[in-house]
Amino acid sequence: MALSIAKGLKEKYHIEAVGRNREKLDQFESDLNSKIDKYLLNDFDISGKTVILCVKPANVEEVGKLLKGKARVLVSVLAGTTLEKLKKHIKTEAVVRAMPNLAASIGASMTTLTGDQHFRKEAESLLGAVGDTLWLGSEKEIDIATALAGSGPAYLALVAESLADGAVKQGLKREDAMAVMRGLFNGFGTLIREIHPALLKDAVMSPGGTTAAGYGALEEGNVRSACINAIEKAYMKATEL
Repeated sequence: MALSIAKGLKEKYHIEAVGRNREKLDQFESDLNSKIDKYLLNDFDISGKTVILCVKPANVEEVGKLLKGKARVLVSVLAGTTLEKLKKHIKTEAVVRAMPNLAASIGASMTTLTGDQHFRKEAESLLGAVGDTLWLGSEKEIDIATALAGSGPAYLALVAESLADGAVKQGLKREDAMAVMRGLFNGFGTLIREIHPALLKDAVMSPGGTTAAGYGALEEGNVRSACINAIEKAYMKATEL
C-alpha cells in the first residue's frame, strides 16, 4: 500500500521514505521509479512533518519507539488501528485514519477518512491526489468502509477471474476472455457512478433472456449472500486488529 500511495503522490509531493532496511528502501525507490529521500527508522525525526504511516498494525508500538520527535499530523492507513492506539504509541499533534485501496497507484483509489476535524480538508487534499475521498463520522464507519473499499479490489478480482474462467470453459480463448472481461469492468466502472446497481441490472436483464439465465445461476450460488458475509467478516476482522 505504501508503494501504491507513493506512486499517486510522487508528482505532487516531496516524498521521504522511512524503513528498517536500507536494501528494501532502495528497492522501494526503484519500484517507485522516482528519486526520494530515504532514512532508517532510528535516524528519522518526524518533528513538524506530515507522516503517512504504512506498517503492519501489530508493529505500531515498535515503530513508535524508534521514531524521534513529534509529528504535525499522522495519517494512518492501518486497518482496524484506533485513533487512541495511534496517539498512545506515536507522538503527534493530530491523527487522521485513512483507508485507500490498491487503485491509489493509478490515482483511482476510493479513500475513506476520519479523525481530527481540523485536518479534514488537508487530509482530503493529500489523499485526493490518489483518487476520490469520503470523510466519515466515526471509526466504526471507517472499519466498515475498510471491508468494502479497502478489501474490495480483492473481491472484484475474484469475480473478474471467475467470469473469465467461465467464458474459457465455454470455449472462448483465454486472451480473448481476459480482453472482454477488462472491457466489461472498464465500462461498468463508469456506469455504476451514474446508475443505481438495481436499475443497471434491470436495464440489462430482459425477460427470459441470457442475462436472466446467468443471474439466476448467481442467485442459486448465493453470490449475494456471500458478498454480504464477506463485508461482515472483513469488518469483524478489522475490529479485532
